[in-house]
Amino acid sequence: MQRRGFLVGAGGALLLGGLGAYEWHSSIGSMTDYASHTSRSRAPLPADPSPTDLIRYATLAANGHNTQPWRFHVQDGAIDILPDLSRTTPVVDPDDHHLFVSLGCAVENLAIAAAATGRPGEAQVNPEGRIRFVYSEGAPAAVPLFAAIPHRQSTRADYDGRPVSAADLETLRKAAEMPGVRLVLLTERTRMDQARDLVVAGNDAQMHDPAFMAELKHWLRFNPRNVMENGDGLFAASSGNPVLPGVLGGLAFDAFFTAEAENDKYARQIDSSAGIAIFLAERENKMHWTAVGRACQRFALTATALGLKHAFVNQPVEVARLRPELAALVGEPGTRPDIVMRFGYGPDLPFSPRRPVEAVLV
Repeated sequence: MQRRGFLVGAGGALLLGGLGAYEWHSSIGSMTDYASHTSRSRAPLPADPSPTDLIRYATLAANGHNTQPWRFHVQDGAIDILPDLSRTTPVVDPDDHHLFVSLGCAVENLAIAAAATGRPGEAQVNPEGRIRFVYSEGAPAAVPLFAAIPHRQSTRADYDGRPVSAADLETLRKAAEMPGVRLVLLTERTRMDQARDLVVAGNDAQMHDPAFMAELKHWLRFNPRNVMENGDGLFAASSGNPVLPGVLGGLAFDAFFTAEAENDKYARQIDSSAGIAIFLAERENKMHWTAVGRACQRFALTATALGLKHAFVNQPVEVARLRPELAALVGEPGTRPDIVMRFGYGPDLPFSPRRPVEAVLV
């Protein structure tokens, strides 16, 4: 769900001048190897998938900072989706809001994949946020969003500015319908500009927070070798940025990742987008945050099926003082906005990594 990257310019190149070609390639790894690595996690499911096969598709869901904060427990006819509290982001997500949204994204993928492969079921979520997917054997169903699961990704890049048709906007709206969740689509440029300004204000506040910056840097992965070893985090190439050896990546981040450059980038990227989707839950609790995750995952999968890209720009919900302004902008004063996502037509970028299924089973 998070959406961070940095650009290394001419000054960054000076850091690399003394590094030979062999040392460079051996320290960063191969993008070809990385593409093979990610293709395994996104491979089609077998005709008769096991519960662990279904869980692999669940882990392809959107999630904050790509921490993949979930664990899965397989039982007879049920799969529990549990929070992995070792993978929280307490600075950007102090109340675990994003964590439970991420779990909702995962359970939606799980439900779609199970229905499409002959294990229809129901996601059960209680007010404390306990999530269980209960399923039975049945006939495979035609689930249009199933094919989009391995292709969905957060595309943190400039889009081409083309508008989305009214018919496709309605398809997106209907796909995201979920009890207890409201979706507001901003496509008028004046309102998008207001939302853009809130994103930039939130980003500026975060960029001047040392604790936020330290937490973000912890989850950055600067090269294929690093990201394949960890299987998680925010990979530079997935944001369209250059790959660097780990030490140099950290130095470049400290030197060139500035509030001014990032603010300009977010403003430009929102200006290039066709619209902004804002999700709001009726109540502030784990059950409703999970429902928000399910709704935004369905929106993201539908966007993928329509040939659209999307990316999360959650700064106005992460910086608490900006939430009332965002809520007022979308006509929901007094409500906490949950998720902000831009969408439009854009380029393909390398996929983000995922950990192997064995690492998320308990």
